[in-house]
This record gives sequence, structure tokens and C-alpha cells, in this order.
Amino acid sequence: MKINLLISSFILSLTLSAQSPALSPNGMVVSAHPLASEAGIEILKEGGNAIDAAVAVQFALAVVYPNAGNIGGGGFMVYRSTEGKTTALDYRETAPQKAHRDMYLDENGNAITDKSLYGGLAAGVPGTVAGMAEAHRKYGKLSWDKILAPAIKLAENGFGLTDMQVDELNKNKDYFIRYNSNGCAFVKDTEWSKGDILKQPDLAKTLKLITKKGSKGFYQGEVADMIIAEMKRSNGIISSDDLKNYKAIWRIPISADYKNYKVISMPPPSSGGIALITLLKTIEKYPVSQWGFQQDSTVQLIVEAERRAYADRAEYLGDPDFIKVPQKELLEANYIVRRMADINFAQATPSSEIKPIGFTPYESDQTTHYCIVDKDRNAVSVTTTLNGSYGSKVVVDGAGFLLNNEMDDFSVKPGVPNLYGLVGGEANSIAPNKRMLSSMTPTILEKEGKLYMVVGTPGGSTIITSVFQAIINNIEYGFDAQKSVSVPRFHHQWLPDEVQAEDGAITDEVRLRLESKGYKIVPRKPYGRVEAIIIKADGTLEGGADSRGDDAVAGY
Repeated sequence: MKINLLISSFILSLTLSAQSPALSPNGMVVSAHPLASEAGIEILKEGGNAIDAAVAVQFALAVVYPNAGNIGGGGFMVYRSTEGKTTALDYRETAPQKAHRDMYLDENGNAITDKSLYGGLAAGVPGTVAGMAEAHRKYGKLSWDKILAPAIKLAENGFGLTDMQVDELNKNKDYFIRYNSNGCAFVKDTEWSKGDILKQPDLAKTLKLITKKGSKGFYQGEVADMIIAEMKRSNGIISSDDLKNYKAIWRIPISADYKNYKVISMPPPSSGGIALITLLKTIEKYPVSQWGFQQDSTVQLIVEAERRAYADRAEYLGDPDFIKVPQKELLEANYIVRRMADINFAQATPSSEIKPIGFTPYESDQTTHYCIVDKDRNAVSVTTTLNGSYGSKVVVDGAGFLLNNEMDDFSVKPGVPNLYGLVGGEANSIAPNKRMLSSMTPTILEKEGKLYMVVGTPGGSTIITSVFQAIINNIEYGFDAQKSVSVPRFHHQWLPDEVQAEDGAITDEVRLRLESKGYKIVPRKPYGRVEAIIIKADGTLEGGADSRGDDAVAGY
């Protein structure tokens, strides 16, 4: 690619240091893979805007980050124009027309969880291609073929695998063999090694069809036929009508003030925006910055806020086109006060005591997120996913892309935890054409009416709390973009009733005090890969790419 290698190498080296954020005067992209970030920057340098770059990054991630970047999944986009106008694009997958409430239950009514995780039956109707085409139609500046060109080159010519990718591909080899009888690009006779070149000619062919015909090149014609043939091979139920009828939907973002900041995030069917703003409004009146970063009172307040927010997520949230989501009521100030009325800093509140109080609900760690700001300060925050790592493990034969396993994000059986421990209710039960509830939380912040921060992360059920902590790391503790996304995190999601903590997130001294109050703290491997761009007072872009992965900042 024609990116300035000196600038790119400088910025990427800064990014890998937890001490120093990347800085850039013009445009910036932060994503899960250096080549995807470079693809976005190349588009910005050629005169494209943030939407053009977002499309380029999305398709590049489908090539270089196949375990989560995708064209066989879906996602959410939050957009803010340079004039301050905001909107949200929902290109979440939908349940096929033949889907039904009890499709993953056995004859005794017990959940058969593997059916919602692996194989064709686990797949919802993909939304990514429709979403990208719709975003480009409404806001794009450069031609569609120019924007997709970097992804096609990467698929045709291949790219060198990182250590992390080698480990992931080798660990999933048996799955790829089991669910792809005709073989796929992710399997070879020997083990993968760092630097091996992964070429994906079938995917390149699919991308060329999408380039030539737009979304019809995916949802109709040759690629659609290959998807339907794959459904027959792998016992899936997606039909030609499901593909033809899929639509991405523009929605009104969730927004609210937190101190002197405006928070703009994703509405349902994502639970992210409501839960994030609930958490911020819950802690707003407390002296968090005085208490200090991850001290016992701070941790306790955040945990108690999180357990209540996740209890409400399970009970009330779902696809707003199918159920009435009490959005206004959940974000009403008096409701938040009532929700926290029984907090006791002397002891933990058991999750068993946190019930819906009424008015008058584990997605994969292998989602991915990217942030983009262009020279005119248009901003895009996108979270996209296949759900589990490499989705359903099914690669559409001849088309070269992975299908999602998003059906597991429905309540397979209301009250039964999904793969990642999240409990759902009737609001998120399966129904034809319905969109499954998500935790994805692409978010943009304004300060005094100006663009201030673009942030988001993968991490399934931990997405909301990771974005929440990244925001307060900056606003309350003054951390720069890189430190805000890299410091250790902790998480509570109502059920199971435990605080999951990365190594170093909670000191031994604080842990002992919290445990004496009844908190169960369990270790957790590093999770989430938060990306952030902060606009400094002088207008410089400050980027942070999570050091937990191969994530990278690129700018010019």
C-alpha cells in the first residue's frame, strides 16, 4: 500500500507502548490489525472521508482478521459529522424466517447449546455488506471500487500471519476440518507458523463481485447461491428470501450528558448505549476521581452499578421492532436513584437480591472494533462481529468467508445462560426476522459541543464495562488515550455473582477489603481490545490501541 511507511512505523511503535499514545494532526484509524488500519489511512489520504475509510477497514478486517472482521456477520455504527449531526446504523444479523423460539431445545425442553454455536444452524442472516453499502450510499465520497481495492489486494496477494493469529488458527484447525468437508483457506497440512502467508482467492472473488454489483453481489446471484448451497450442506435455514430481504436500519442514537460531556452511543437492539449511560449516570454524583483509580470504594461502586445494569439488560432489552423497550424509563434520573437506593458500602449486595423493580435484558470475546476520525473531524465508531471466534466455523464453500454464530445471542431458553454467561429473558427470545440483543457499544463523546472521543471494544458481555472504564479512565483520572485502553480491567455482569479481574486490576490490599465485605473476586485472562481516539485541546488526534492484541493506530 502507498502509506508513508515512516509515519506508519513511528505511530505503530508508539501505540505498542502503554506509556505513549500515538499523535496525528490530520486523520487517524485505530483497528485490530495494522494492515486494516493502513487500508483506512490510505483511503483518508486519497481524499476519502471517515465513512469511506470505515468501509475500507471493514472489508480489510474480513481478510486480515477473519476470526471477527467479517462479511458473514454484522455490527453497529455510530456516526458524527463535522457539523455535529449524529446517527446510528444497525446492520445486526437477523433470525431466518424459519427460526422459532424453541429451535435449540431437545424433546425435554433442554437447551442443546452446540446447535446455536457450531454449523449452519447457528448462523443469522449476515448484515455487514448491506450495512457498508448503505453507509457509503448515504455518506460516502470516494468510489465503491476504490474503497474495496485494498481488501481485494490483501485477499489475493496474502499477508503474513502474526504470532497471535498462528496460535488461533492452529487451535481451531479441528473445527475447520469438521465443519468444512471441502476444505478452506484456514487449513493446511502442517501447522501454521509466524510469517506464513495466508492467501484467500475465494474471498477475493467474492469481494470482486461485491465491488461490481454492490450489496446485490452478496445477497443475490452467485454468492447468494453459494450461501444457500452451504445451508443445505451444514443444516442451516437461511433462505434466498432471507438474503434478498435483509435491510440495514438507521436508528436514533442513545445520548445523555455526563458532567460536561455528551455521550452518544448505540440504541437497541444493542444494550450497550442504555447500559453505558446508566453506569455513567449512576456514578456521576460520587467523588470517583477523589477516591482514585480502582480503589476499594471505586471498585465497589462500579460493581454495584454494573450488577443492576445487567439485571435490567436481561429483563427489558431486545429488538425494538419486536418488543417495547422502556428506554426512557431506564434512563430516567429517579429510576437510577431508586436502583441504587439499597447500595451498602459496608457489604456486597448479592445478585440474588437484585430483581426488576418495575415502572408505571455471554457474546463472544471475538468481536472487533475500529475508530476513525478524518481531517474534517467526521467520526465513526464501529463494532462488528461473528460472535464466537471464527463464528460458526463454517466457511461458505467457494465464497471464502465465515458465517456467524449470532443465534446464540438470543435467549436460546429464557433464564438459561448463553455461551458467555449472559442470562436473557423473553424480550430476547427467538423469532423470525428478529435481531438478537447485543452488548456492542460503539460510542462518541462531545465536550462543550465539539468532538472529543471515539471509543469502543470487542469482548461480548464485557464490552459495556470496558468502554465505561475507558471513558472514566480519561475523564475522571486524566489518563491519555493509550493508558485509558491498556490498564487492567475488572467486570461484573449480575450473573454469575462474581467480580472478574485481570491480573493487576485490583491490588491485594483492595482485594482483601472487598472480600471481607462479601465480594467474590476471580482471576480472568486479558479481555477486550479497546480502541480510542481523543481530540486534544489543540486539535491533535491522540490514539490508543489496546496492547492486548495486534491492534494498531495509523495516522497522517
